[in-house]
Amino acid sequence: MILATMILQAAAGAALGKAGAAIGAAIAALAGAIGIGKIGKATMESIARQPESAGNLRTSMIIAAGMVEGAALFAIIVALLAILL
Repeated sequence: MILATMILQAAAGAALGKAGAAIGAAIAALAGAIGIGKIGKATMESIARQPESAGNLRTSMIIAAGMVEGAALFAIIVALLAILL
């Protein structure tokens, strides 16, 4: 009886862990999208104020967006590994 209770609790904990990992992956994707959106918004405002520096700002925007996307992708992969393992 005690063994069956322990097995049921472990199964419920595993399901809860998988749901938490899925929520974590969704939050990471959402946070990455918001971050890249803010980077783009700030860059467009800066280009509107100083059009002559558009090339430098665009390069900086692409680098920053790539770093945000890399961090978000890493978080999503960690969350998906938590689901699978």
